[in-house]
Amino acid sequence: MKKTSPSLDWCIVRCDNESKWWVDSISDAENWDIEDLGIIDPKQFIYINELLDSMTEFGLQSQLVDEAFFTFEISEEVAGKKVKLERVRDSLLKAEDMLFALPDVLDEEKGPYADFLSHVTHVRVAMLNDLIDFTEPYTIEEMEEVLSEKQNNDFLEGRRSHFSDELVSILEFVPDGFQIDSDLDDEKDEDKDGEEDYSDLDSQLVEVSDKEEKLLPNEDLKWEDDEDREEITSYEGGAPDEN
Repeated sequence: MKKTSPSLDWCIVRCDNESKWWVDSISDAENWDIEDLGIIDPKQFIYINELLDSMTEFGLQSQLVDEAFFTFEISEEVAGKKVKLERVRDSLLKAEDMLFALPDVLDEEKGPYADFLSHVTHVRVAMLNDLIDFTEPYTIEEMEEVLSEKQNNDFLEGRRSHFSDELVSILEFVPDGFQIDSDLDDEKDEDKDGEEDYSDLDSQLVEVSDKEEKLLPNEDLKWEDDEDREEITSYEGGAPDEN
């Protein structure tokens, strides 16, 4: 199935108590199994994209990002404290509006998302070998073994695997006993008294469209009464509030 298929037009999503979004129903039910099907929200993707940026100099191919995901924007709130998302065909990396990202897992072994995961795994290992002085070069097999064990433990403990967790575990991976300086930490300046300066964080705020301002809740994604709802200028993620 091609990504341009008109049958994938919308999905309805819900948020759990851990601020993770899951697909509740989808227009293309014939091709998608929605059981435990997660979707990456805008806030999660902003963080993922920051991690990807730190890997660019080590050979990351950014075009693989857009190929790996279907993109959606908020359409409306629906009954049951859920949100309807409409399909758009904007680039995740270049879009002006904040988008939800659904990994293309129609072919889990050879599809675009599988290729993307393989690529970022290779790049992460190359990055580790460049930044850490290992006695022997660290291998992809060693990394995959550690991540596989973690996934198995999560499964045995009854924790559902979410795409955001899967990606972050790769993009942040560091072998036990080693550490590297985060590119994000390098961006923090220290003032004359030796204290960290966080004044540049305001520049990271993301403006949303008029449509999103009406639909996006507060920092915990809690839906408030219309008469009490304040104007929202950035997406903060979270779950609808139980009344």
